[in-house]
Amino acid sequence: MSHDIDKILAEFGYAFRSDRLVLPHTSRDISPLLQLKQEIEANLKLTILSSEISRREAVIAPILFAVARFCHCQIRLEYSLNVNDWLKGNLDYLLISDQTFLVVEAKKDDLAKGFTQLATELIAISEAEGKNLLYGAVTIGDAWRFGVLDATQKLIVQDIGLIPIPDRLEDLFQILVGILLDNPEDVTL
Repeated sequence: MSHDIDKILAEFGYAFRSDRLVLPHTSRDISPLLQLKQEIEANLKLTILSSEISRREAVIAPILFAVARFCHCQIRLEYSLNVNDWLKGNLDYLLISDQTFLVVEAKKDDLAKGFTQLATELIAISEAEGKNLLYGAVTIGDAWRFGVLDATQKLIVQDIGLIPIPDRLEDLFQILVGILLDNPEDVTL
């Protein structure tokens, strides 16, 4: 995908915007997070994050499995999706709660290219599942960027902020849980 994201999304009938997103944050007690933070910090000390798989194994998967356990939700790895000839592929991570879906795309180093891929995956999930509002994140492990798809407005918004890990692990965890368990419809685009 060497084209600009706005042109690619326009082919699917969507507009693109970068903006500061106000993401859901849970107010639930996340005190068991200390052990996860220690695990992530230990993994970062032991691992050279030179490949996508090293980032997935050392940082991303431990966070997402902790979120899935906390939320009692399903997590699917390398989830195959085939909506049509243009919207197909494998989602790195798909978390499914009773309320919503959350797509996470892992990348080696290119968040911009990763967000383009994430945006098309959100469109595919929206079409396949009939969801009007979907959240996603693209990550290189130690940095996370969120996006939101609003199917009624035909709009995808990329957050201009990044969440660094491990420094803001608590914020990331609260956002992920907030999306999956709380009211994810409360976002202003």
